[in-house]
Amino acid sequence: MGSVFGGFQVHCGFIRNGGAEMDPADVEYVKKCRFVVASGIFDGYDTPHQPSNISRRSQELFCFLMAVDQQSLDFIKENVTVRADGHGGKWVGIWRLILLKTPPYDEPRRNGKVPKILTHRLYPQAEYSIWIDGKMELMVDPLLMLERYLWRDKNTFAIARHKHHQSIYEEADAINRRKRYARFLIILHAKIYFYEGMEPWSAKKDTISDVPEGAVIIREHTALNNLFSCLWFNEVNLFTPRDQLSFGYVVYRLGSAFKFFMFPNCEYNSLFILHSHTREHSSVVEWVKSLDEFKRNTTGLKESRGGLGLWMPYPGDLDSV
Repeated sequence: MGSVFGGFQVHCGFIRNGGAEMDPADVEYVKKCRFVVASGIFDGYDTPHQPSNISRRSQELFCFLMAVDQQSLDFIKENVTVRADGHGGKWVGIWRLILLKTPPYDEPRRNGKVPKILTHRLYPQAEYSIWIDGKMELMVDPLLMLERYLWRDKNTFAIARHKHHQSIYEEADAINRRKRYARFLIILHAKIYFYEGMEPWSAKKDTISDVPEGAVIIREHTALNNLFSCLWFNEVNLFTPRDQLSFGYVVYRLGSAFKFFMFPNCEYNSLFILHSHTREHSSVVEWVKSLDEFKRNTTGLKESRGGLGLWMPYPGDLDSV
């Protein structure tokens, strides 16, 4: 799929039958969705959490759409009640389950970025969306969130700042210390961004921080925001799925053209209850100990459909970084 912005085309998503396909009944249902609360569960990590304090007006106005893969749908059916509506729809409470067939990537963490970042592609009629991670329980009325973070100060894109880090290089170091992804690939990812001119955050920058808390994204689906989302997803597709790193880089590359509101982390924590995953992540790539394990690829650790930019010759001397 591609999107046209200002006369030039940006690749954004997947061709038909190329991945993340929706059931025809869901495609038809989301056509009516102008206001969306979106979430996603992949690889059976969670079950849907029902939001609280939702006004009657928001229940009428918003579609609550939970994207899932087949493994998660099976897991949800085994653990909670899934209601069929007779028109092809599957529901858990207020959430409409949107099955995404043929996941485009080997890695569940990367598959989860499709509904998170490409919300405007999955739900093209949406004018506003609020993304929340699948482990979150929403505690605030979504209309109040739009008023507070967008409409009050005429913002179109809002995201929380990270609790601890302002520089993507601090975040990369923290990812490695917590073993949240293959260390060698995180280092390579960070080196590429530094080589391309992305400096560590400092008070001289125009942004409050380069690192977001990506579990909640509040946005109006303007052309510029859609362009940002496409470029952000392309970085996730090309390098690692750690989107906190690529967010700041895309902001840097767009310069002053992209405006967004980064709100305090303390407010972020007041919007949700954070639940634990039902189990540990199963991604084998997070357990890689050496670059040789990737190069040999005897245990299937290397992804075959994502992060390919990390394995292509880079047109620059990264050893100088």
